Amino acid sequence: MTRHRATAPDGTQVALAWLGRPETVLALLVLLLNDHVLKAAWPGPVTGKLSDVAGLVLAPSLVAVLVTLVAPRLRALVAALVALGSVGVGFAVVKTSGYAATAASDLWSVVSGPSSVRADRTDLLALPALAVAGWAWHRARRDPVGRRSARLVRLLVLLPAATFAVAATSALHSPDAVDAAVVDGRLVAGIADSRGPESRPVASQWRISEDAGLTWRDATAGEVALLTSRSADPALPAREDCSTASPRHCYRLTPGRIRVEASDDAGRNWHLSWQVTEEQRALLNARYQEAGPHGERIAGQDLAVLDTGAGGHVVLVANGRDGFAVRGADGRWQRIGFTGGQWGANPPPLDAISPMDRHNDPLRAVTLAFALAAFVLIVSGMRAGHTTGYGLSLSFPLSVVLFLVALALLPVWTTDDLVAPTAAIGCAFLLLGGTMLALIPNWARRAPGRWTAEVFLAAALTLVLTALPLAGWLHGRPVYAVIAVLLTLPATLPGLVLGWRAARLIEPWQAPWPYWPPPSHPVDPPYPPSAGQWPGRAR
Repeated sequence: MTRHRATAPDGTQVALAWLGRPETVLALLVLLLNDHVLKAAWPGPVTGKLSDVAGLVLAPSLVAVLVTLVAPRLRALVAALVALGSVGVGFAVVKTSGYAATAASDLWSVVSGPSSVRADRTDLLALPALAVAGWAWHRARRDPVGRRSARLVRLLVLLPAATFAVAATSALHSPDAVDAAVVDGRLVAGIADSRGPESRPVASQWRISEDAGLTWRDATAGEVALLTSRSADPALPAREDCSTASPRHCYRLTPGRIRVEASDDAGRNWHLSWQVTEEQRALLNARYQEAGPHGERIAGQDLAVLDTGAGGHVVLVANGRDGFAVRGADGRWQRIGFTGGQWGANPPPLDAISPMDRHNDPLRAVTLAFALAAFVLIVSGMRAGHTTGYGLSLSFPLSVVLFLVALALLPVWTTDDLVAPTAAIGCAFLLLGGTMLALIPNWARRAPGRWTAEVFLAAALTLVLTALPLAGWLHGRPVYAVIAVLLTLPATLPGLVLGWRAARLIEPWQAPWPYWPPPSHPVDPPYPPSAGQWPGRAR
């Protein structure tokens, strides 16, 4: 009698059963509700940690389904280990490394629009949720999905819903200081909860100071209604205001900048009172997300002057994404951020920045450095190709690759929207293709090892030298990107010279001979050749 051994279910059946487990579906519902409803109503650490827990329960099953769809023959246990391991390691790296968090923000922005992923070690407390996901897989392994109709339901309903829940997280919120006013002898600061570079966001949070800007409190419900109706006045905001007690003292904003000018003669003559320089604004623009391509939201929005008695006065200025600034009665200016409310009180420094604060800028720097290194490889390959006689066949495709690389780099360095990460990914493939075109031709197979070593040394030297000004730019010196890019041009020259000179190691091209090796003395074949008569062969 022949025994039939029961076959183990394939990885796709177990993964789909895992995705349909009650624990996974519950995590899916919690993630959707929390990210799109609860976070907006009660932002804070509780809703933030809830998203982490629900995501860690849901994400492994989603990864397992995607992996088994790509590799259907993968064993269920291997797929589960890959899913749990990749989710756990990825989550830990992103939450502990600012650079990884920046890269994750860029990737998430490509998928779901402007998003922010922050490194926060306290989020590691959610990692035990992976145990719940592992337990759900263990239960799913005992009851795999065998029926085709059940598999289709999970593929057509649960898989898109889980992908949407993981990718389409809550929209990125950012504060804007948009209103500065004096109401009933008190300073009032209006803060907007913005989601994009709007022309003038409407204030949704109000802070009031009873002591001329020293301390601040939240507005009451009645004050919020009054201030909201006031902010709807089309005459607002004010670009210029004067002291009521001493009308000769006036202040005004400079459009498009964080700059306040003062007048001591009722506006006939103006002089600088306080400003954030354009170099400092450039650093703030690199730090703040959704500030606009040219930092439109990092500029003075509104201004108000409050008399304090005895001839003194204070000035409150709303500066968009940079928060508020106050001129005290003693004449000293101070940036106070967002007055200690929901968005915090301490503004970032103006003279320092780190790469993890720059969002897309590390991506730009890495892409440019590798592009210039690949440029050296391609030019070295073209030079060697001319030496061997393959120059005509190589020049055109390599020139096309160089043009496409430059075309892909252009949006990376000129835009702040979702085109940048997408173009960088495309540029990476172009660089890989250009390198292959430079090294794979027939002559490269006969190229000496020393030539290959010198060419890759030239590329490595270019990568290091161009990284120096770009790394300095990421840390704020130089401030402007155009200067950093110009500095990379002379940094590319040593690598180009080394790669160009490496062509001396390539054998010059020679006319092919009809047989190999060539004879030691010239042989004139008969013409027309008779049957059985060939050069070098005895009759």
